[in-house]
Amino acid sequence: MPREFSRGRRIADLIQRELSTLIQREIKDPRLGMITINDAKVSRDLAFADVYFTMLPETNAADAEKVLNGAGGFLRTHLSKVMSTRTTPKLRFHYDATIESGAKISKAIDEARAEDLRRHDGAEN
Repeated sequence: MPREFSRGRRIADLIQRELSTLIQREIKDPRLGMITINDAKVSRDLAFADVYFTMLPETNAADAEKVLNGAGGFLRTHLSKVMSTRTTPKLRFHYDATIESGAKISKAIDEARAEDLRRHDGAEN
């Protein structure tokens, strides 16, 4: 049974916190909007870290993913100064579309409920 806070989870949390600050302060690329690091997942051997982000505006998410993956070496170098591990995981950035899809699903549910109420009110009259 895995422990509640494994070493990998603690390292992922550290990576998430540090990348949030590093991206905001160190990367000055106009293609990046407001970046939020949602999650980081580290492989068991700590070789890779998959970093999930969202951004505003979402229009150029693919460009932002390319920019962040291109800056991965720079960010990894800065992370290595903060982390107390022998190696620093290679960073792989992925755009996280769950917030967008959640908003679409919520809107669809609201519309379905409103339609159901209209039909129900029409049946009573």
